[in-house]
Amino acid sequence: MTDGIMGKAATMEIAINSNGDTAGLPEDDGLEQDLQQVMVSGPNLNETSIVSGGYGGTAEAIIATGTIKGKLEEVQLPWKERAIGGSQEGKSVFNLVPKVRIYKPRCSNLHQSQSSPVTGNEEPARGIAGEKFDIVKKWGINTYKCTKQLISERFGRGSRTVDLELEAQIELLRDTKRKYENVLRLARALTNHFYNLVQTQRALGESFSDLSQKSPELQEEFGHNADTQKLLCKNGETLLGAINFFVSSINTLVNKTMEDTLLTVKLFESARLEYDAYRTDLEELNLGPRDSLTLPKIDLAQQLFLVHKEKYERLRSDVTIKLKFLEENKVKVMHKQLLLFHNAISAYFAGNQQQLEQTLKQFNVKTKVSSYEKPSWLEEQ
Repeated sequence: MTDGIMGKAATMEIAINSNGDTAGLPEDDGLEQDLQQVMVSGPNLNETSIVSGGYGGTAEAIIATGTIKGKLEEVQLPWKERAIGGSQEGKSVFNLVPKVRIYKPRCSNLHQSQSSPVTGNEEPARGIAGEKFDIVKKWGINTYKCTKQLISERFGRGSRTVDLELEAQIELLRDTKRKYENVLRLARALTNHFYNLVQTQRALGESFSDLSQKSPELQEEFGHNADTQKLLCKNGETLLGAINFFVSSINTLVNKTMEDTLLTVKLFESARLEYDAYRTDLEELNLGPRDSLTLPKIDLAQQLFLVHKEKYERLRSDVTIKLKFLEENKVKVMHKQLLLFHNAISAYFAGNQQQLEQTLKQFNVKTKVSSYEKPSWLEEQ
């Protein structure tokens, strides 16, 4: 059947226009149906193939379809002219190539997806990253200005704001803190040594008591020494309670109250350095030329200067108030603690047990219950 169709096509004249198109093929409908039958039994166009037809001539069309998805379009492949066996009465025979359908890939969506900007969750992430970058930028600029101001002050080139009265109070506070720390260190050493003394007296009293039971000839002497050591141990524990209370109060005053005030002082000194740095920056800009480029910088420097000036004044006020309250609190606390320490030490070394106990009750000092207050099982017998 295929040979018959191709033979029919080989003996038929086809009129060609000047632009290469066929002009009205005879029996066009029948020929198209025959060509459709050829396409059904011919090569598969879904693969890369060579479409050929006719006797002695070929018309090649390479169609690469693969798995590309796109718009199915109907195109007509160009004709290719080949003569069969030279000239036959001035007639030319052409191989006919049927119309084929090929896929035209749609790549526009792919290109748009690759080139379009990414939106969605990345926009908040970029906003957070921008905020962090601004924070780091401001911190870097502020650190540079403060470092420059500090170096200028150290080498005597830059000016600094000085509050003589406030700085004298701050220096006095630092000196007082150093001295109180020394008192605290010595009081702790006294506590440790006296605790060891009390433990030694307790062990010595237990030894005397044991020997009084095992030495009938020295029972009375060992008994008197045992009672003395027990009394000293009991009074020593009472005195240890007073000293521990004294140490605890001094520790709170030094490492909490004074330290909190000095922390505010550190913030004040940092604010003073920033204030002077931005003040110097504003003064340098005001000394320079005033034009369209420098005026915005001067306005920005003026705003930053006012912000740091307000911060400096606020912290200076806080430091003044805290120093005043610290002084009042220090006098009140130390008056009570020094009186307690004096009365407890005097009563202990005077051997006045009643006065020692009364001193602790006066200052609401609680002590641990001594092991000698409860009689032993041997004494009960």
